[in-house]
Amino acid sequence: MTAAPPITAWPVAPLAGRVVLVTGGANGIGRGIAQAVLGAGGKVLIGDLDQEAGQACLQEWQRGDDAAFARLDISDEQSVQAFIDAAMQRFGRIDGLVNNAGIASAHGTALEAMALEEWQGRLSSLHGAFLCSKHALPALAAGGHGSIINIASTRAHQSEPHSEAYAAAKGGLVAFTHALAVSAGPAVRVNCISPGWISTDAWQAPSRRRTPSFSQEDHSQHPAGRVGEPQDIGALAVYLLSALSSFTTGQEFIVDGGMTRKMIYAG
Repeated sequence: MTAAPPITAWPVAPLAGRVVLVTGGANGIGRGIAQAVLGAGGKVLIGDLDQEAGQACLQEWQRGDDAAFARLDISDEQSVQAFIDAAMQRFGRIDGLVNNAGIASAHGTALEAMALEEWQGRLSSLHGAFLCSKHALPALAAGGHGSIINIASTRAHQSEPHSEAYAAAKGGLVAFTHALAVSAGPAVRVNCISPGWISTDAWQAPSRRRTPSFSQEDHSQHPAGRVGEPQDIGALAVYLLSALSSFTTGQEFIVDGGMTRKMIYAG
């Protein structure tokens, strides 16, 4: 009779030996993910236009050779290529890519007054995910266990007025995720995290950092009882970047404290 599979021990540091790139990694959710990678034993290269915030990360983390920063403009293909090259020169490999960078504000000009230039700019997170994935894929596939995470938003599923471009970008990232998962597998897995309301006030460059302030009503809108924080996204990112999720690809994970599942009636 065949013996039952043994109990498998969970890794203490699930990203030990792995190199992860995080775009928009100097502030907010990106910084939360980068810190989670370091906490899980990985090495990280953060790419960001905000050089003040990037340098502050390195100074505050004090992680030596495990962390690096490079200026990155995800709308410029040469900048993206240089970012990937910098990762290979610094670490010699790429195991994970988190496509997080993009315009943070969901609200733009009313559609009937919006210029094409603004529309294109507000799709930057989608364009950036394409460019970064394109140039990172060879290195990710070379190791045989690459992982890409696209950071979308619950706004891919629900909207407020004048957020058409942002919603289109985030909805596009969800679809881009499952399409690329089919194309890049099995050597590279691709998943998507869609955050809800995440407080990033304390996760900025020192000159912009402040203590968040929320009302009880803000927190109580969430079945989880609170507004989210970047480390909530970072925890899931660690799982999706690690071997623990080796059978998970092409999926979207909504992390919003249950807010989009709560029925709300006016009046």
